[in-house]
Amino acid sequence: MGNIHMPVAICSQAPGSNTTRLTLPDMLAARAARNPYAPLFSDRSTQWTGAEALDIAARRAGSLAAQGVGRGDRVALLCTNRSEFMEIILGCAWLGAIAVPINTASRGLQLEHILRNSGARLIVAESHLVDAVYALDSTGLAAESVWLIGQAQSAAPAHSIRSVPLPPRAEPVEAAELADSDPLAILYTSGTSGLSKGVICSHAQFYWWGRHTADYLGVTAGDVLYTCLPLFHTNALNFFFQALTCDAELVVDRRFSASGFFDALVETKATITSVLGAMVPILLSRAVSPNERAHRVRIALAPGVPGQFQHEFTERSGIALLDGYGSTETNFVIGAHIDAQRPGFMGKLTEGFDARVVDEHDHPVPDGEAGELIVRADEPCALASGYFGMPEKTVEAWRNLWFHTGDRVIREADGYYRFIDRQKDAIRRRGENISSYEVEQALLSHPSVEIAAVFAVRSELAEDEVMASLVLCDNATLEPLELIQYCEPRLPYFAVPRFLDFVRELPRTENGKIQKYKLREAGVTESTWDLEKSGYRLKRS
Repeated sequence: MGNIHMPVAICSQAPGSNTTRLTLPDMLAARAARNPYAPLFSDRSTQWTGAEALDIAARRAGSLAAQGVGRGDRVALLCTNRSEFMEIILGCAWLGAIAVPINTASRGLQLEHILRNSGARLIVAESHLVDAVYALDSTGLAAESVWLIGQAQSAAPAHSIRSVPLPPRAEPVEAAELADSDPLAILYTSGTSGLSKGVICSHAQFYWWGRHTADYLGVTAGDVLYTCLPLFHTNALNFFFQALTCDAELVVDRRFSASGFFDALVETKATITSVLGAMVPILLSRAVSPNERAHRVRIALAPGVPGQFQHEFTERSGIALLDGYGSTETNFVIGAHIDAQRPGFMGKLTEGFDARVVDEHDHPVPDGEAGELIVRADEPCALASGYFGMPEKTVEAWRNLWFHTGDRVIREADGYYRFIDRQKDAIRRRGENISSYEVEQALLSHPSVEIAAVFAVRSELAEDEVMASLVLCDNATLEPLELIQYCEPRLPYFAVPRFLDFVRELPRTENGKIQKYKLREAGVTESTWDLEKSGYRLKRS
């Protein structure tokens, strides 16, 4: 590997223990020293051992340094799940540069905003995605060049940023002297409620993400972690740090395939995986296949899976589902080991974190009452440090020295937390607060409903009305009034949707989140069914 400065090696630490130098170069060095030849990462065509990952980090850092990238510089990454993605992450970390993974669905104003806000000097993009960069007006962007992964499918316009093929790895360079608090990545929020904010995530935050998640999942040496979720989000990227610190391997696929999911688990010999809430009902809607039970997976990280699907999925697939709470800005703040999971609840507070449920003035509310979840960490740098280039948003979110999650939750007397809604998804109608999440759960419990999104629209009376956009199961038919009558015994009368829209699909981010702001913008259309115009009157008893 040449004359490389080797970081101080660290050992795997139990959550809550004290340690120093929780940087990615140190984690790589520790893994290479402990278990150099065991697989660490694979994209199903390329595989690295721990020792190879250490070498790749130093050599990719060499090619970045030759481009003029140095400590604190930002490198934008527009790339799907493949080895080059992780290679850029490792190279940036080795130099002390900051990776900026971008949602591959970003286009136009959103992409331009991310590039301007981050001030990225270099863009690394897959050839089939680079046209989104070429389409931008590069005037005023800090980016000096684009490194292309793969053969370009079209020539760059004359006004665009200069593009060149991804350079080969160079001679290794010494690792930067880093602190745990140094930024490793800026992860942009999905933009479901407005302008994307760049969350500044430190090396130590990713370390603690990996350690806490691995503890809840029971990751041990030799485990094979599989994800098809995008690496540009915390969920999947956290899996790399689990594998790195626990002597396991991470295998990634480019995207989720309902027809191929269980086949992939078998082919990769996975023992642990990750699913999102929407994936589980989609998988359950398919016919049973032999590979649903032929895999070795024992547990899946499964945040946000509706309670009514958890038992059915585990019974059918043999995979236990682990719920919990975390966000890009925070960590695995709330959770429970699998034997302490409770359907419909996120779990209890994770050791090393503090949380409160508060009212609009940050005063704690009693157990059993809904309020906003605010959190802080005991370990230094276990939470994000703010929003890049947005000091006013940082001050707003971290006011009173607590991070305000924007999520409404209830803490029960026994310490278990239950998610109610996003603050901005709360609906106020007829003087009553309505949880869109709770209405969605009622709609989803109908056997013909596969996906439901509930949101507020304005009524003629200048208050909120409840609207639901629905995707039905394959070959299912459902009359709107039939669904309303189904909801009546399951919801307060004021929470029963007035408006129903039956659609083929819902707008989503690349990570599978429903983009409710797009549904709100569309609002009531000609195809929308209106309860008030149907002549039916809800029972109020």
